[in-house]
Amino acid sequence: MALTNNDVFKKLRVAHKLKDTDIIEICALVDFKVSKSEINAIFRKEDHPKYMKCGDQFLRNFLNGLIIHLRGPMPEKKPNNKKTTT
Repeated sequence: MALTNNDVFKKLRVAHKLKDTDIIEICALVDFKVSKSEINAIFRKEDHPKYMKCGDQFLRNFLNGLIIHLRGPMPEKKPNNKKTTT
C-alpha cells in the first residue's frame, strides 16, 4: 500500500509540528500562494465531501519551501572566472 501525497504531507506536518500559518509561510518562501481552506481540505478524510487531493505541484512547492525554511536560502554561486593555460 503506497503513500499518497496527502499522507506524505500529513506526516511532514506532524513531524515538524507545523500549524496552518506555518505552512502558508513556508509556501510563500517559493512564491506559492495557498489558503487555509485549501490546507484544511487536504488534511480531511478521503470520504469527506470537501476533501482535496494533494497534487504533485502542491507537494513539490511545499517541499522546496520547507528546504528554504529549514536550511535557509541557497547562497549565490560565484561565476568561475579561472582561465586555463595552455
